[in-house]
Amino acid sequence: MRQLFVLDPLRQINPEKDSSAALMQAAHRAGDELWACTPSDLIARGEEPLAMATPVTPDPWITTGPCERLLLTGFDAIWMRKDPPVDEAYLYATHLLEVAERAGVLVLNRPSALRAWNEKLGALRFSRWMAPTLVAGRVQELADFAHEQGEVVLKPLGGRAGLGVVRVAAEAPGLKALLELVTEQERLPVMAQRFLPAVKEGDKRILLVDGEPLGAINRRPSGGEFRSNLAVGGEAEATELSDRERLICSALAPALRTEGLFFVGIDVIDGMLSEINVTSPTGVREVERLMQQPLADQTIERLHRAF
Repeated sequence: MRQLFVLDPLRQINPEKDSSAALMQAAHRAGDELWACTPSDLIARGEEPLAMATPVTPDPWITTGPCERLLLTGFDAIWMRKDPPVDEAYLYATHLLEVAERAGVLVLNRPSALRAWNEKLGALRFSRWMAPTLVAGRVQELADFAHEQGEVVLKPLGGRAGLGVVRVAAEAPGLKALLELVTEQERLPVMAQRFLPAVKEGDKRILLVDGEPLGAINRRPSGGEFRSNLAVGGEAEATELSDRERLICSALAPALRTEGLFFVGIDVIDGMLSEINVTSPTGVREVERLMQQPLADQTIERLHRAF
């Protein structure tokens, strides 16, 4: 196969931790030809999709060749692995990748799904598996919900890696002032979820490939912290899936397959679905290290089977 990875500049990637690096190295082991570019390298000349792309040898990390202007129709698969934020540049890149998709190229994950599945709001499709959740921009709505639940976690809808997530008790002084701040004076909606005390035991990241859970890790918060994200100091540990977590994965699988979400990471706390990560899910390296499982190779094998 000939694959293109659309991602952040290669110099910014830490191959010891990065899931995109793991996937690229697995594809290299499978004998695939690999190229890389950034979203700003994508081009559409009418209905002709192109990119300024660089050939790469990712193992050992990383050898690159001269940049070339290539037709995207010359690739079997294109991975969109640019990290958030999902800003204007990101959204425009998905539109340019749709030009390639219309020309018959497989894009992972599907560009329209990347736009439609906000990583917080996408989970609302499966609210029966979630803790009580409210999305609103009105301060009074959020305050009332906080009083109903007693203690809540507030999440910015465009956040990533736990950044901007706040835990607050309903009786905390200045609750409404905080809500005014996080909603930017009722300009932006935020997600409020009942705080789950069991998060101290960890937040599971489950990686699904073509709808099937292939690997998972438990992320335990560091001392004095309620957020378990690895980017804010959470510690990864080996884990197994519970029956309920397998049921959650089964509930999600048909929609993920239908909408072209091939590689997805979901977050589950105490058996409750929290988020569905579709842009550039992480955790591959941790699964491989802690579970002694070749997850990246298994993912590339699944991709090869699709051809």
